[in-house]
Amino acid sequence: MNLDLNAIRQFGNIEFLAKQMVEGFITGLHKSPYHGFSVEFAEHRLYNTGESTRHIDWKVYGKTDRLYTKRYEEETNLRCLLLIDTSSSMFYPEKNLGKITFGTMAAASLAYLLQNQRDAVGLCTFSEDIEILTPIKSTPSHLHSVFLQLENLLKEKHNEKKSGVASVIHQIADKINKRSLVIIFSDMLENRGDKDSIFPALQHLKHNNHEVLLFHVIDSKTEEEFNFEERPYEFIDIEKGQKVKINPSQVKDAYLSATRQYFEDIKLKAGQYKIDFIKADINNGFDQILLNYLIKRNKMK
Repeated sequence: MNLDLNAIRQFGNIEFLAKQMVEGFITGLHKSPYHGFSVEFAEHRLYNTGESTRHIDWKVYGKTDRLYTKRYEEETNLRCLLLIDTSSSMFYPEKNLGKITFGTMAAASLAYLLQNQRDAVGLCTFSEDIEILTPIKSTPSHLHSVFLQLENLLKEKHNEKKSGVASVIHQIADKINKRSLVIIFSDMLENRGDKDSIFPALQHLKHNNHEVLLFHVIDSKTEEEFNFEERPYEFIDIEKGQKVKINPSQVKDAYLSATRQYFEDIKLKAGQYKIDFIKADINNGFDQILLNYLIKRNKMK
């Protein structure tokens, strides 16, 4: 589902938008070749012979003549922590703060989907260090607090903040004790000269028995294709503040070559470390996020 990123920030009710996105995605999924994915929103599960009868829902039995038990937080299928990079480069493009808006809304849609499947969800935002870290829980009140945190993130103004993806991931690996799925939204622009430090950090998560899904948030039109109108621009390094005035054609070939090599290196490294690395183009909507999550979820069964 495609949503105008400016409209998301203006609308403000991220919980309602997440609900609409997920329900629209599920409707489309049932009409697609991927309809076999498990996306049930049941609050009960079938009673298994030999279990305690204490949690049987007798009202449902009276209506269906089948035994179902109520599901509680400790019975959740999955624990998931959503990590959002909030460093300066994520507030690009300036016209719609596209990457941070996209990452926030993508995380909200996953949080809604997770909670409706009775999975537990937590939220972490970070730049150089961890900024917000919630517990991983599945209660409706907890999900509501996560949405409030995400709405506050949409209201956040651009500040000069560097990224510390590797160090934060190491911290997270030490903080979460139970096996979890860790989903990361980042543009991976911490330091191109030090990109290799990120993967040992991700391996730290895997060593601690966690699963990892890394969404590389990018505005492909400008950051990958360097698709700018041919006129003078002042390009600014958002994280370092460095400025250069130049016409796009003067640097396009060199930029494309360097960027292509950088992305290929990341993909190769991700493959070597067996990390699920997914390009998340902010111009392509949110179905790409939900579908890749379900693919990962199916692999974990």
